[in-house]
Amino acid sequence: MALIKGINVILVEITEIGKDPFGQPIYDETETLIENVLVSPSTTTEILDSHDLYGKKAVYTLAIPKGDDHDWEDRKIKFFDQVWHSFGFVTQGIDENIPLSWNKKVMVERYG
Repeated sequence: MALIKGINVILVEITEIGKDPFGQPIYDETETLIENVLVSPSTTTEILDSHDLYGKKAVYTLAIPKGDDHDWEDRKIKFFDQVWHSFGFVTQGIDENIPLSWNKKVMVERYG
């Protein structure tokens, strides 16, 4: 019996490190390796719904492992040797009611 196993992805986190002379925030990007993330092609329904709600085309849906506390909304994510951008809200289930190792989902579009 084969076990379900995710892949490693790189989440690009941003941190405000100061302000420029015009008062605008300056950000620093930090790459964090996240293990065991499931990547699946978005369904036709998810693609149509994301286009109607956000004006963006969902290409993949990522399942995030339980216990992960990173911010996945509006972030760059690297996997498959490409850069992706998450959009929409992260949906989360109740850990105790989900039998597998993942409890959050986020959609991504192609970036750049």
